[in-house]
Amino acid sequence: MLEKVRYIAVEGPIGAGKTSLAQRLAAYLPAVKPIFERPQDNPFLARFYQNPERWALPTQLSFLFQRLEQFAALDGEGSDESQHIVADFMLERDPLFARLNLAPDELALYEKIYAAMKPPSLPVPDLVIYLQAPVTALAERVYKRGIDAERRVTESYLEKVAKHYADFFFQYEASPLFVVDAAVLNPVDNEGDFKLLVERLEEMRGHREFFGYAG
Repeated sequence: MLEKVRYIAVEGPIGAGKTSLAQRLAAYLPAVKPIFERPQDNPFLARFYQNPERWALPTQLSFLFQRLEQFAALDGEGSDESQHIVADFMLERDPLFARLNLAPDELALYEKIYAAMKPPSLPVPDLVIYLQAPVTALAERVYKRGIDAERRVTESYLEKVAKHYADFFFQYEASPLFVVDAAVLNPVDNEGDFKLLVERLEEMRGHREFFGYAG
């Protein structure tokens, strides 16, 4: 299945390894157009982690416009059916963080902006890879990567993010979904786990599958 799908989205909470796995898949697949989130380009992110109530809305809107611009640029390049698209985010999950972080009046404003700006022809992923991991593992990985803006991320916030992701993907039906237990498997750093992941993706036949063992 893996080489037949055109648009692959890798998703998961902060620290799950979605960007690193997306990069590995982009290097593995032929003729890839990568679309990676750019948190370093969001001028409000560090301030959000310091004062979430004050900076949640501008942070959310900055990410929304960044993602819309990335998809618009992709559409402007024309359609090439031979080219894979690998992304480390889905635009559809943007409201997930809005519901988590925004006050009710801010959320209402955000939803109006989102509805007005969302392209009617936004492509739906042909495959979504969702990385799961317990909060303790997420917190450890966030700490280890040492990004300044994330130093104030708490385990309680990661727990809320992980729960919102779990709720979102529990109901998700728009694309085939491949759920990976990222606490057991490490397809980013372990070559054997990456090969196992690729093999399972190639063999995937159902609309929803779970991959939770490493051998």
